[in-house]
Amino acid sequence: MRTDLPAGTVTFLFTDVEGSTKLLDELGAESYATALAEHRRIVRESCAEQGGVEVDTQGDAFFFAFPTAPGALEASRAIVEGLSPGRVRVRTGLHTGTPLLTDEGYVGADVHRAARIAASGHGGQVLVSAATAALGAEPQVLPLLDLGEHRFKDLAAAERDGSSS
Repeated sequence: MRTDLPAGTVTFLFTDVEGSTKLLDELGAESYATALAEHRRIVRESCAEQGGVEVDTQGDAFFFAFPTAPGALEASRAIVEGLSPGRVRVRTGLHTGTPLLTDEGYVGADVHRAARIAASGHGGQVLVSAATAALGAEPQVLPLLDLGEHRFKDLAAAERDGSSS
């Protein structure tokens, strides 16, 4: 079992680069590799500075777990700010819950909900579940606009979400 993963109430952060294949075609492999390395550095540093633990990565996507919602929200703000001058635009989704932590990692609907929330966003946008917003949204850190209730693929309950933009 990974002993570095937070247990109990956890805030998940998922990121994904918007239009990565198109960006690769536009920039070419060498420039894209440089942009992707900078993206990875910014995401990892922003999350680590707020206590986030990297759970998984695949291609240009990340999955982090945080022991607190405010830490995840601040990391999200830092990611958007750090990437804003560049061509890489990341969609980010946050959800807080109490997943099962096993020898293989996290299991539960909360993981799926966080991933679905992230996938529904746009580059430069941070989508936040109501659970995460209730535990740590501070308007001066990451102002949120209430987007109302949404249904996500394969999840029975609707989710009330907020957006940073």
